[in-house]
Amino acid sequence: MPDQPLTHRERRRERTAAEILTAARRLLASDGPTALTLRATAREVGMTAPGLCRYFPDHRALVQAVVADLYRELAAGLEGARDARPDAPTTDRLADAARALRRWALANRHEFTLIFGKPVPDAGTAPEDPAHDAGWRFGQVFLGLMTQLWREGAVPSPKPGEPTPTWWTQFDDLREHLTDPVPLPVLHRFVQAWTRIYGLVALETFGHLDFTLADPEPFFEQTLEDVLVALRTPHV
Repeated sequence: MPDQPLTHRERRRERTAAEILTAARRLLASDGPTALTLRATAREVGMTAPGLCRYFPDHRALVQAVVADLYRELAAGLEGARDARPDAPTTDRLADAARALRRWALANRHEFTLIFGKPVPDAGTAPEDPAHDAGWRFGQVFLGLMTQLWREGAVPSPKPGEPTPTWWTQFDDLREHLTDPVPLPVLHRFVQAWTRIYGLVALETFGHLDFTLADPEPFFEQTLEDVLVALRTPHV
């Protein structure tokens, strides 16, 4: 059966929830994650904190909704960068996505801090949480491109019988989210690549490169090239 149209009351509730989310994001953008409280958000939309709790039952629910919204926004931007040059080599499209991540982070420092700084307790860990699917949509941009590189043979597979460290089995949970049987050594390279890209973006966003780099962009570009080379280097 087709979905039933929303009632007037349901539409009004959706509009109010959207207004609350917009207000919460406005507070986050102007004053940072610590400003994202129920009381402050309620004041922004002209209601009481108990009234706001009819839409978001507690602070955790509000923060999770904001995190989910940010992930969707970021994922859409990365997907746009990835798909802007559909005929370009996959390595170039991966680089385009990484550059888009850096641009977004630098333009949205408070938002980046919320979703990529200190972990939000339980945000996105359960499938029913609003940040879960949004977070995986973001993650699939990079995982999908790296998996495509492996399909193309650009990321070498290990030699048959090549031993792997026992701790690599920790990647098994991540591998369950992939549609391709990516070997653990290849997945290890994926995680290495991501941590280098994310780590450098985070260092710049949080101002931890200011001690030596007035313009971190050339360093980012060189690191990005190093990451792409490392992905394609044969196993030894």
